[in-house]
Amino acid sequence: MSRNVNDEKQNSGIWKTFRRLMRYLRPYGHILCFSVMTSLISVGLTLYLPILTGRAVDAIIGPDAVDFDRILEILIFMAASVAITALAQWVMNVCNNKMTYSIVRDVRRDAFEHLQSLPLKYLDAHTSGEIVSRIIADVDQFADGLLMGFTQFFTSLITIFGTLIFMLTIHPMVTLVVVCITPVSLFVSAYIAKKTYHMFRMQSETRGEQTGYIDEMISGLRVVQAYHREEAVAERFDEINRKLQKRSLKAIFFSSITNPATRFVNSLVYAGVGITGAIAAIHGRMTVGQLTSFLGYANQYTKPFNEISGVVTELQNALACAARIFAFMDEEPQTPEAEDAVVLTDVKGNVGIHDVSFSYVPDQKLLEHVTLAVRAGQRIAIVGPTGCGKTTLINLLMRFYDVNRGSITVEGEDIRHVTRNSLRDAYGMVLQETWLKTGTVRENICMGYPEATEEEMIEAAKLSHAHSFIKRLPQGYDTVITEDSDTLSQGQKQLLCIARVMLCRPPMLILDEATSSIDTRTEIRIQKAFHQLMQGRTSFIVAHRLSTIQEADVILVMKDGNIIEQGNHEELLAKRGFYYTLYNS
Repeated sequence: MSRNVNDEKQNSGIWKTFRRLMRYLRPYGHILCFSVMTSLISVGLTLYLPILTGRAVDAIIGPDAVDFDRILEILIFMAASVAITALAQWVMNVCNNKMTYSIVRDVRRDAFEHLQSLPLKYLDAHTSGEIVSRIIADVDQFADGLLMGFTQFFTSLITIFGTLIFMLTIHPMVTLVVVCITPVSLFVSAYIAKKTYHMFRMQSETRGEQTGYIDEMISGLRVVQAYHREEAVAERFDEINRKLQKRSLKAIFFSSITNPATRFVNSLVYAGVGITGAIAAIHGRMTVGQLTSFLGYANQYTKPFNEISGVVTELQNALACAARIFAFMDEEPQTPEAEDAVVLTDVKGNVGIHDVSFSYVPDQKLLEHVTLAVRAGQRIAIVGPTGCGKTTLINLLMRFYDVNRGSITVEGEDIRHVTRNSLRDAYGMVLQETWLKTGTVRENICMGYPEATEEEMIEAAKLSHAHSFIKRLPQGYDTVITEDSDTLSQGQKQLLCIARVMLCRPPMLILDEATSSIDTRTEIRIQKAFHQLMQGRTSFIVAHRLSTIQEADVILVMKDGNIIEQGNHEELLAKRGFYYTLYNS
């Protein structure tokens, strides 16, 4: 009973994936029609060749009785047929390639666009390697199966039906022998295809796990080597690799059974045609030439079953990969913006946090009943031990996550009723983790303000104390950098991120350990630059170094998700509470 339910679910999943795939095929229906038309021409002429061969055999009546003129005429027809068939197959392959890679392009585009709309909780729960595997490796596997399907599947089906029609015109009784043995081949192919789908899906999932692990270990290679974890990492990789090997072997083993099994059935078909055709020829019901044509058709009739069995195996793999891609694309995107969402304009920096509670996991409390009123231009520092909810509060302000209870307002507007773009445009954000895209230094600084002039960009770089080291780079502002590049130190990357914000000059700032990667001397200069930048701007500053936040208007002291103390530096020291202990420690 359980197996039947699982089979039904699997079949339902396959058809659901297939129907969705057809929606991607719809815009290229005209190319598909042209491909089918050229396939008909190719198959039709290919099937006409055994007829011509049979006629050529019948033109050889006996010794010294050969109709050479008739044979020459047939050979000319055969040459013309082969030439047209080759041209038709070339055009068909061009059409199939165009369809396949257009569909792959569309799927990748939609998958990447969907990635941009996913909430952070999805990205936090899945490794980047697994996501990359779905968008790159799974789509590549899917493309291979799809191309084989377009190239061989339709041609094989047309060949089967066309061959049957030609055979019926020659001898219906011998054709009946072929038709009776055919279901055996179909049964074998269907049984194996059913088994391989699940195995290919497991293989695809394990490949994604392996890609994710490799990506994780490459990005953390220095840490692995620093702690002598090479052997443990290698053992874990071997474990995943062995699992992938086993699943791949199972999938390939079952899929490889298909071809020899169908070839055995095809040999039965050929033997059946040979015996019945020979008997018919002996009794004068067909000529030797017709028997030759029939044997040729028997080969051509059975060959598509071999091709279809191979195509079905590849399609199983392709559909398994497509199912993973579509499952990714079906992940629930971030909460849609309200229909009446307003665009924030003339933001001065008044922020309100009203009885906010939030947790990433429902049964693990984090922020509880947080309330805060921030006036325009105030500098709010947030301090507390690791895990107390400082960065979580920042995530809520930026609406990377929505609050579970309560509300956050900017200029009196609930941010859930404000467009995300206008909300995030109101903030300039510098995080502890730097992020630079592959491109020039200029492109990285101007990412948030592409229309900036050269003078504005250089001024921002000077304010962030990045200008001097940028000028020392090989091509200055036109030097190409990457996130993983060793061309820049971590501190220099952080300075570029700071320059990026200084160029935008937003009405509100969020600095989450923004100077954590910078030496003390440069930090003092940056603090002066920040002090200038923060003039008249609401600023939220997260810092472990208490020396960096002493000039804040309000210091929030957080512990276990709650604001336990609030006030300026002198007031908090006078209370001799948790902040006093932190400061003196």
